[in-house]
Amino acid sequence: MDLKELTKLYDFSDRTAVITGGAGIIGGEMACALVGCCANVAILDRAPELADRLIDRFEGGPGKAIVVYADVLKPDTMHKAEEVIQTEFNSSVHMLINAAGGNNLKATTSEELPFFDLPEEALRFVFDLNLLGTFLSSQVFGRGMAELGEGVIVNLSSMNAFRPLTRIPAYSAAKSGVSNFTRWLAVHMAQEHSPRIRVNAIAPGFFLTEQNRFLLTDADSGELTDRGRTILKHTPMDRFGDPEDLLGTLLWLLSPASSFVTGVVVPVDGGFSAFSGV
Repeated sequence: MDLKELTKLYDFSDRTAVITGGAGIIGGEMACALVGCCANVAILDRAPELADRLIDRFEGGPGKAIVVYADVLKPDTMHKAEEVIQTEFNSSVHMLINAAGGNNLKATTSEELPFFDLPEEALRFVFDLNLLGTFLSSQVFGRGMAELGEGVIVNLSSMNAFRPLTRIPAYSAAKSGVSNFTRWLAVHMAQEHSPRIRVNAIAPGFFLTEQNRFLLTDADSGELTDRGRTILKHTPMDRFGDPEDLLGTLLWLLSPASSFVTGVVVPVDGGFSAFSGV
């Protein structure tokens, strides 16, 4: 395969991608990368105004982007978003990236909030947002892929699905469910609908986000907490990940370069999952 053929694998011209949670830090970087690879990108988010910071990066293409309100826990909003996508791009959805997710402070154990007192409402919020949201969006947009006979779904799992961390039981359990569901859906779509529909997941290691910053850094000094230092000590590359670190794996999983890859969960973790601590 020559360079021209290789480059063509990552040209998503006339392909339409949906990114749930697309206004977030990670989802936004993924959207910019896909626009840069000529895709039509629909950023779905329940806080679409957060995507305003991305508009300047989309101008000039070569792909196109739209921002549409949708809540992954409300299928009717995703169906309405699907109609908008069809109108704006005159296209079916070829790629789905399930980037919506996150933790909740009230579902995190501490000296003040032991495991036995974690409120049911907070636990359900974490389970629903991460796992049920991935189920529902895969139902909505996966149906179109089944009718089309092709498509790619990429879920966002977590390193916590490989090795559950202390203090965040709901998030770890929910992301484990995402990994398991990824494998199940990969088999189901290939056997029941089309082998040209692939389902995989990315399991990021430790990335500083607004949702975990309170665990990894001190709010007053900005210095790493004991937990943050321990994570870096167990990450051979000795740093937290940047959103851009996920893009190579994402584009590979979306592209024909991975046409024989389905049902896998790829760690992007700086070596965390490979290190025994010794």
